[in-house]
Amino acid sequence: MHHKRIRTSLTVAAGLTGVLALSACGAADTGNAKGGADKVTLAMPSWVGAEANVAVAAKLLEDELGVRTSIKTIDESLAFDALHRGQADAILEDWGGAPKKVEQYVEKRKTIVSGGGLGVEGHIGWFVPKYYADKNPDVLDHKNLNKFKDDFKTPESGGKGQFIGAAPSYTSYDKHLIKNHKLDYKILPTGSEAAQLKEIQRLYKAKKPFLTYWWDPQWMNADIDMVEVKLPEYTEGCNVPEADTKCGYDTNMLQKYLNADFAENGGKAAEFLKNFEWSTEDQNAVAKMIAGDKMKREEAAAKWIADNKSTWEKWIPKD
Repeated sequence: MHHKRIRTSLTVAAGLTGVLALSACGAADTGNAKGGADKVTLAMPSWVGAEANVAVAAKLLEDELGVRTSIKTIDESLAFDALHRGQADAILEDWGGAPKKVEQYVEKRKTIVSGGGLGVEGHIGWFVPKYYADKNPDVLDHKNLNKFKDDFKTPESGGKGQFIGAAPSYTSYDKHLIKNHKLDYKILPTGSEAAQLKEIQRLYKAKKPFLTYWWDPQWMNADIDMVEVKLPEYTEGCNVPEADTKCGYDTNMLQKYLNADFAENGGKAAEFLKNFEWSTEDQNAVAKMIAGDKMKREEAAAKWIADNKSTWEKWIPKD
């Protein structure tokens, strides 16, 4: 999620292979310029919130506008390359995790344009379960973490406290924060969002202490009670260069980006994606159906659409 953000395990490699297999560069195939696009390719990062966005958008494009959709699972940063080359038309959830790509493609080359806000506020931080914080309130200041390291020790962390890390594709400054604040902690790599959530669910059920990279929106926040550990306040540029980072993570409104040619010539499909804006609660509801209730994303989207016409009908372009 600037940060990324994080979410169910998807086969990133397969999606990336699909994108890289397309060698043509330039504008996306938007069909007839007057009629707009008859097929839309959506880039989908590997977290379940992004999957929820794409699931609902794709079903509405197909059912309400008659537009065929293709979904490419791809890391947030690489999605900008795909948009630039015309291999994807839109990414619906960017956490600001690829500022150099935004500078290159949006600000300088202008092959990608803003699609507006998603309507969802994103935040990343360090969190512990509330049951632990209630008994140990001092843990909520990063300056005190070394005093509690023994509570977080595991066989994997050796003599250090264990920090549950993010999936490798998510933007994270945690290794720099740990080093620069001289914290005696070792990051446990989780490999994927699904693996991280499974480990947290296991520890939470057992009422064990843990310290983790965590974020909102996250559907599991409805089922577990977490409290944020205070890091130094984020200020503009405080994580540049990354290796010197001592500040916490920013809170930002998540953004959409479109291939510039698609944005101009994609007709109703492009207009619909610019209009697509929902709440954190909406996204979490669909994400929970997908990741928590194990529904197929198409079924989860269909259920949300059936129950929320007053929200999505405003996204549909008028004739």
